[in-house]
Amino acid sequence: MDLKALMRRFDGRSRLLVHALHLGVTGANNAQTVFNKQRRCDPDFTLTPFLETLCQQEASVRADALVLRPLVCLFSEGFQRNLLCFLHLIHPGLPKDSVLHLLHCLTRDDRENQWACALIKQLQRDIEGTREGTLLTSNCTETLESLCARFRNANAKGRWASCFEGLKTEGKETDVSVKKRKSDNMDHDGNAQENHQSKRVKVDFSPSKEERLTEEEKHKMRTTQQNQSAASVSQAHSDLLGSSKNLPDNMKAAIPVIKELLDPESVWDESSLSALKVFHECDSNEVELLCSLLCLSEASEQSLPQFCSCLLELSPDLSHSTASAVITHLLLDKIVSLAEAASRCLVTVVTSLCTRYPRPTCQALIDPILRKGQTGSAQAELLCRLVEDCLEPHHRLLVFRTILGVSWDEGVLLVIHALLDSKLDLSEEDFSLFTDQLCRQSPHFSKSMKFAKMLLSVLTKYQSHVNPSCHHTLSSCLSFNETFLKKSLQAALKRISL
Repeated sequence: MDLKALMRRFDGRSRLLVHALHLGVTGANNAQTVFNKQRRCDPDFTLTPFLETLCQQEASVRADALVLRPLVCLFSEGFQRNLLCFLHLIHPGLPKDSVLHLLHCLTRDDRENQWACALIKQLQRDIEGTREGTLLTSNCTETLESLCARFRNANAKGRWASCFEGLKTEGKETDVSVKKRKSDNMDHDGNAQENHQSKRVKVDFSPSKEERLTEEEKHKMRTTQQNQSAASVSQAHSDLLGSSKNLPDNMKAAIPVIKELLDPESVWDESSLSALKVFHECDSNEVELLCSLLCLSEASEQSLPQFCSCLLELSPDLSHSTASAVITHLLLDKIVSLAEAASRCLVTVVTSLCTRYPRPTCQALIDPILRKGQTGSAQAELLCRLVEDCLEPHHRLLVFRTILGVSWDEGVLLVIHALLDSKLDLSEEDFSLFTDQLCRQSPHFSKSMKFAKMLLSVLTKYQSHVNPSCHHTLSSCLSFNETFLKKSLQAALKRISL
């Protein structure tokens, strides 16, 4: 049955989804975009008819016999894979029974597709809230067990080579190489074959060989590895020192003086402040090199307040590019690696530099943290502090626009809430883009109280921004919400007059 015949089984709206799911690797994302637009036009729109149609029995010919199969099984493997990815994105807002019924229909298909099987099992786990069983197919499990058995048995014949037995070679180049190996094997005599076998075994690392090492040999091996590691570090340091030869003499002379500032026990004076003026004389490449030679990223948190105070004493202020480089080297790694609330020293330095250099801080610190996609509670708390205490309205708007283009997690939601509470001056375009993003994210945060509180803030503080189109979009967002705030959200939306 061709695609046109299959499409006739669906209603108009469902056909748009079917068409989107056929668009290659972007099919799932395209289908989500279509679905969100349909919900904005009609908040009561549901995928139930689409799912039910996919599960309908359809006659088809298999092995010269007429059989009944679910309609979804008549589509290509690419369509089925995109369909599963699409359902994975939006399943929190769909009826569980309908989705599970569709997954059951897909499992009845006798085509063995390991990716599809893994996606089906993962989706079943997410819907049922269990983690039982494995995502591996039986064939994959058997292959892994066989490999594990070979690794445990160091004396087994074949080992690595036998793992690839039965693979078909493709292409002329592969065929030629295979024939050449066969010819070489036929021309060699028995002794040559023994030598070849012994060489092959030598490159096949086995656990038993390590176990046969004496303590003395193990100690030598560890010493060698440590020496190699130290040599690589030394080489990198030598390269850095070699690059420093290109620095002007005044910059070279400033390095030891500035390093004293990074010693928590040292006391800075006018000479220290004069040394920092070297940053005014550097171009962008020299600033990067200077920051690396000073090891700013490795400076202890206790040394930061003194160094920061000296930086803030400089007049005139650092240029945008220089301030961005210093902030990156000095703070970014420290904040990204936070596993608990930032220390008082770190908070003081970050807020001080952000107040003096807000735009470089947005570019060199806030943006990279948000774009990493893993904003923990410690990072979110610090970013909220900057939003509330240090940034001007136009800088907050820069951060807000950055957030519209990054992936969201619970930490990002806290930052968005802090931005909204600061009463952003949003344009019609900004607010429209924001509501579109809310619609895309709402299925993933259907049970999140942070997301629900953020929505409530939007509906109460930004009522004047809500036009008819945004009203439909927000209504669609609320349909996914499963928190106890849902009624309050719906009431707040109803109070908005269009």
